[in-house]
Amino acid sequence: MLHSTDSTIDPSSPIIQALFGGTFDPIHYGHLRPVEALAKQVGLKQVILLPNHVPPHRPQPEATASQRLEMVRLAVQDNPLFTVDTRELERQTPSYTIETLKSFRQEVGEQRPLAFIIGQDSLQSIHTWYKWEELLGICHLLVCSRPGYQSQLSTSDMQKWLEQHKIDTPISLRQKPHGCIYLAATPLLNISATDIRQRHQQGLSCDDLLPPAIQNYVDSRGLYRQ
Repeated sequence: MLHSTDSTIDPSSPIIQALFGGTFDPIHYGHLRPVEALAKQVGLKQVILLPNHVPPHRPQPEATASQRLEMVRLAVQDNPLFTVDTRELERQTPSYTIETLKSFRQEVGEQRPLAFIIGQDSLQSIHTWYKWEELLGICHLLVCSRPGYQSQLSTSDMQKWLEQHKIDTPISLRQKPHGCIYLAATPLLNISATDIRQRHQQGLSCDDLLPPAIQNYVDSRGLYRQ
């Protein structure tokens, strides 16, 4: 049974089921536009956004869980590529990616391709994630480019791991249910939620950084002013 979600996963579909998690405090173009470009490269029909409840590796969000969820829904309400899943927000414990991926794997079955979208910054630190060694036994990793980050990993062991699983073309993502890493050539957008929050505190415009519906929501709720 699916958790509270805005869509239904069809276990019989051959298409890749792609997931993209984040604190989304707030969601912005740096999240959305690279994933849209990735979807075109890989041929993704749908990307499920997973707002985190308690991110284990980051400072706690400034906006509440309900506010962040509402912003995510507003950001993608007119974009058929995206839908939203709330299972991580329903937890009262840290949002460990491996547990979320296991729950999706149970729902879609063992044979359907399942992919988790991350940025190059997350790829660099993935060895610090909880049970990270199990990730590729459950899903593929689709990696979006990030300004200031290289695809070369920090240690020889991690680089060897990357080379063992890296693929050059996305076709393998459809031929296997998990186990591949695809480094996508996505737009390099130097946008961060931290910068957006700081600009709001300073009374500066963020119109070029996030969708108008999100800007209006932030203004109407008085978010990020402290």
